[in-house]
Amino acid sequence: MAEQAASVETKPGKCLQHNEERAVGALGVEDSKSTMRTQGDKGIFTIDQQCKMETLTTSKATYVPLKGPGVRLKGIRRELLEKQITQKIREKIHTELSPAAPEPDYSSTTQRDFSVPGFVPSRPKSTQVHDYKSEQAITFWSENCQQIQGVTPIRNLNAPFRKSALFSTPITQRLDEEELPPDD
Repeated sequence: MAEQAASVETKPGKCLQHNEERAVGALGVEDSKSTMRTQGDKGIFTIDQQCKMETLTTSKATYVPLKGPGVRLKGIRRELLEKQITQKIREKIHTELSPAAPEPDYSSTTQRDFSVPGFVPSRPKSTQVHDYKSEQAITFWSENCQQIQGVTPIRNLNAPFRKSALFSTPITQRLDEEELPPDD
């Protein structure tokens, strides 16, 4: 009884209970708790710690590979014909899945769109003589100035967006004026 109590007290971990604890109590006496947790109980499967595991299992030992009949089941001609057909099918599928790369076109946009054969560039003849320094530019806003909201009334249609001092002129002076000063 004293031996059993001593073996139970010296056992580092209490993972087995009652009868099992007494049966393996002497095996884990020298192991520490950390060693037992990482490596487990040694000597449960075998007492010889240096032995190697068996590489041959029961199913490997009893397995016998199947043997052929020992004679040719297909003729040489049929075998060659099947190889030729599978090669043709393989090539056909390969061409379908990976088509040939198209020929690269290295022409620029100018060459492609503007250098068309038969095209003769010509400038349109002007109907009036224009002076870009003194004339007002024609834009979307200058042509649609009457529809723009939030703009002071435009009195000179030739120059709708020129500098105007109407917003800073006092009302008393503006009401007395009958005509705006010329824009020069």
